[in-house]
Amino acid sequence: MKPIITAFFLALLCLRPALAQTPDMAMATGPWNAYWISARGETGRDYGVFYFRKQIDLSARPSAFFVNVSADNRYKLYVNGTLVSCGPARGDTYFWNYERVDLAPYLTAGKNILTAQVWNEAEYRPEAQISLRTGFIMKGATAAEDIVNTNTSWKVIRDKGYRPLPVNLGYGAYYVAGPGELIDESKAVKKAVTKDLDDSQWDQAAIIDAGKPKGMSDAFGWMLVQSQIPQMERTYQRIPSVRKAVGADVPAGFPATKTPLIVPANTTATFILDQTYLTNAYLTLNFSKGKNAGVSLTYNESMFDNLKKFGNRKGDRNAVEGKELGGRKDSLMADGTNGQSFTTMYWRTFRYIKLIVHTADEPLVIDDIYGTSTGYPFQLNAKLKTDNPEMQQMLDIGWRTARMDAIETYMDCPYYEQLQYIGDTRIQAMVSYYNSGDDRLMRNAINLMDHSRLGEGITLSRHPSFSPQIITTFSLWYIGVLHDYWMYRPDADFIKRKLQGERGVLDFFSRYQQADGSLKKVPYWIFVDWCNNWGGGSAPLGNKGGSSILDLQLLMAYQQAAEMEAKLGMQAFATQYAAKAAQLKHTIQAKYWDAGKGLYADNEDKKQFSQHANSLAILTGVAGKAVAPAIARKLLSDAGLTQCTIYFKYYLHQALTQAGLGNDYLKWLDIWREDIKLGLTTWAEMSNVPASRSDCHAWGSSPNIEFFRIVLGIDSYAPGFKKVRIEPHLGELKSASGEIPHPDGKIGVSYQFKGKVWDVSLNLPKGTSGVFVWRGKQIPLNAGLNSFKL
Repeated sequence: MKPIITAFFLALLCLRPALAQTPDMAMATGPWNAYWISARGETGRDYGVFYFRKQIDLSARPSAFFVNVSADNRYKLYVNGTLVSCGPARGDTYFWNYERVDLAPYLTAGKNILTAQVWNEAEYRPEAQISLRTGFIMKGATAAEDIVNTNTSWKVIRDKGYRPLPVNLGYGAYYVAGPGELIDESKAVKKAVTKDLDDSQWDQAAIIDAGKPKGMSDAFGWMLVQSQIPQMERTYQRIPSVRKAVGADVPAGFPATKTPLIVPANTTATFILDQTYLTNAYLTLNFSKGKNAGVSLTYNESMFDNLKKFGNRKGDRNAVEGKELGGRKDSLMADGTNGQSFTTMYWRTFRYIKLIVHTADEPLVIDDIYGTSTGYPFQLNAKLKTDNPEMQQMLDIGWRTARMDAIETYMDCPYYEQLQYIGDTRIQAMVSYYNSGDDRLMRNAINLMDHSRLGEGITLSRHPSFSPQIITTFSLWYIGVLHDYWMYRPDADFIKRKLQGERGVLDFFSRYQQADGSLKKVPYWIFVDWCNNWGGGSAPLGNKGGSSILDLQLLMAYQQAAEMEAKLGMQAFATQYAAKAAQLKHTIQAKYWDAGKGLYADNEDKKQFSQHANSLAILTGVAGKAVAPAIARKLLSDAGLTQCTIYFKYYLHQALTQAGLGNDYLKWLDIWREDIKLGLTTWAEMSNVPASRSDCHAWGSSPNIEFFRIVLGIDSYAPGFKKVRIEPHLGELKSASGEIPHPDGKIGVSYQFKGKVWDVSLNLPKGTSGVFVWRGKQIPLNAGLNSFKL
């Protein structure tokens, strides 16, 4: 390693404390015989788009040809002009992902060209993008593939046609998802990934350092680990319609089919394209001629009423007339040739696209425009059939929302942030467990949360994130994340390796517990929910600094930790946490219960009351069975309580069900019905949807859990889902059936009301037992088919 590079990497090590080796981290034995490469004369810290290229010659087409590939910030890998891999999966420098890719399907006998488009968005990069400097690396998985290894045999060129286009949201919303692209076609590298390109003028690549797998003594910089998630899916997708056109005629079929659209010379034309539903997609625009014409593409989830006057007010998401569009934008300058082509380097989130073309002295021909949708390759493995069609509509919207917020990591929202927040992810994970059964992305999420832990003991609120943010309460939800995985997935050893993190979180909070166990002066952001009357979404503190909501969250964490420690960890910790939970439970009752109101106050002043505090009181058992039903009824009837937004209704609905009101679940979904009436195709971030910043927040997809867990009644009754508890809450339904994925197969249920009798059929996987609960009566269940009449 050159001294200047060594100093650079050593300086980076000072940015955050090193992470301890974990049992699931294989120790590396030596560096790769492949190198991180870059372009000569580049600092690697500036915005830039580069192409790396190498020719390999093969005597025959191989049956398998695996390579390991990574880059900083990101790459697209092409073989003979075909895109074969995008990455790397987002992580941090202490666990820098590489993808293992089989190139064999794209190789031929004879000459083959490997090309990587690599880009570094530098100071404009997304908040979720951690980075050191521009670099690219590829290594053959075995000696047979070492011919591809990155070194000075690779060629490189900077694409001088690219510049960043910063995003300026006039409505002031928090946006950290990266810039647009500004491309001058006359300066751009043309057909860079094609097989027959003449690359004789390209430079020889420069070597940065050998690839260093994580665990080596000198693994500075990128500590390489193999990504544990699959490649994201990429699906060809047409844009169905033009909703508005000004300045040029639109031919029949455009853009739903490949139909040329001509914008005459010296014309400004504007088109509003409508995907008809929200999507994440790479946008491709093919065009010809139009020398010196300018083309812009503005993307957003919805049209706005009037950005200057109303900010982010949207109203009817299906409406276009009288509305406007602003947001992330890509801009192109045409060079007048035929066959110009633009595809976004990274995907865009949109329902609507505003396409503006401003021609000079030559017409511009739009040859085609389409998308390639992308996302984590979840498969929907749950089914629901009822006599209420609204439920299926909600399931479909919820599943689209969950899919939109899952690409390499879970995300709070795809348009504005793309950040994996623990509070959001807990709900998203449960959607994945109940609807798909694929837990790989959640394992990845738990690993990332664990990697984010600070020396103080708590996690970051979101990770990966270049800027550290701490939401103290999300560290408590992290313990809930671990407990959920333990209960629903058959991998106790995975959670056992995370218990040190759970202990660190609880140790952190113990420093802020008073003699009676109640919390005081908890630092950082104590976010709970985006309630209208709470500052910054934080739990309201009393004059003495107390908060029942914080104490209740801590109590729940102690209860969950005690359960896990008793089965997986150390009995001493289980005993300690159980004792702390018992003390805190007593303190909460004495400190916050208001007998006159029959509710738990938000703090010791007893002037503020919320659905949040009382929901948590029910869920933790502070509100016992004798008082929980009365509290639950007040949660629904007392409009003076601070109301939960769509996010925290996940906990509210569980509490109402636990208190015996689950048969009314379908009556509690008016926020979701409001979204549907306003034309949303995904669930909005906030309950006040006309002015909601994000139209896509998967924390609102909780019906995709509760239609199965509350209505059909299917729930885990033992760690690893080894036992099942089925307690349906059918309400006014007369017919309901469905199935969910289970670690050992599927759980299927059917309830049919015939005359005065319910026909019940329950099918459990092999090796699974359980209990069926009906109006207080329990019936044991065995593996296989269980049928009876009630």
